[in-house]
Amino acid sequence: MDTEAVRSFVRAAELGQLQHAADELGVTQQAVSKRIATLERRLGVRLFTRTARGVELTLDGQAFLPHARTIIAGVDRALTAIRPGSRALRIDVLGLRSAQAVVLHEYWRSHPETDLDVVTLRVNDPRAAVAAVQAGEIDASFRSVTDPAALPRDVRMIHAFDSPLELLVGPRHPLASARTLTPDRLRRHRIWVPGIAPGSEWAEFYDQLATEFDLRVDAAGPNFGDEVLLDILADSADVATLVGSRDRYIWPTTHDLRRIPVVNPTLAYPLSLLLPRANPHPGLRAVINHLAALTPLPEPVWRPSWAAPPHRNDDTKGQPQ
Repeated sequence: MDTEAVRSFVRAAELGQLQHAADELGVTQQAVSKRIATLERRLGVRLFTRTARGVELTLDGQAFLPHARTIIAGVDRALTAIRPGSRALRIDVLGLRSAQAVVLHEYWRSHPETDLDVVTLRVNDPRAAVAAVQAGEIDASFRSVTDPAALPRDVRMIHAFDSPLELLVGPRHPLASARTLTPDRLRRHRIWVPGIAPGSEWAEFYDQLATEFDLRVDAAGPNFGDEVLLDILADSADVATLVGSRDRYIWPTTHDLRRIPVVNPTLAYPLSLLLPRANPHPGLRAVINHLAALTPLPEPVWRPSWAAPPHRNDDTKGQPQ
């Protein structure tokens, strides 16, 4: 069914004249008349009778009008949902308990008028996130492309914020009583990060981290989820993992897990934001300004080689650099 014909019918019914409907829709009266005639043939009924004052609905037209209004309202909602600038700002995060989601929630709490749609693409390959940005499926993604040469010209990657790492251990672990830890003290301890996806940004992060500080990062086994990992940590005297300081984890009080900051240097996971170079969603400017205002990490800080440079004042303008 031609939705523009349905729209023409609705406006003619509401205004009572084809010319008024045509003026509002920005077309000729003849175009409106043809659209309605086509719709009548499609439905097999007459929708209007002509009068000296314009048009009036037939009984069939009266029966069809509320349904036609529903059709047009649905079409308008669908268009609004996908039109940049009029639909919600759609940002991809790695998970709803991730640091990115936490920071976005903080932003939204201070800007509750923002129409924000937080989504999770559930892909490990950053190229999939880049493709989603290019296609306009999302307005931005908290992902990093570790090889700048692989980034297409129409997509930008800017620094979002740094996520400092903490060691997460159970009460029986030898490091459980420490208040802070240096990277040197993590050597020879098993740091279990199950299910690291080959080719992902975090795979490259942990490769560089292990090489730089001579750490034992174990990616063995599938990732059965946070709950299983937390259960294992609670019962283990030798297994630890690394988590972001803003990442949200919830465990039973009986687990008695400990989150211990790593300092001197702080181990920073650099979070980047992918966005279009041209015509970014207008709502992105305020979000990026919020990210830029986050408190920087105390020096010294270690970051991997592919970390994006800090914000510049023009990061929200969407112009090629």
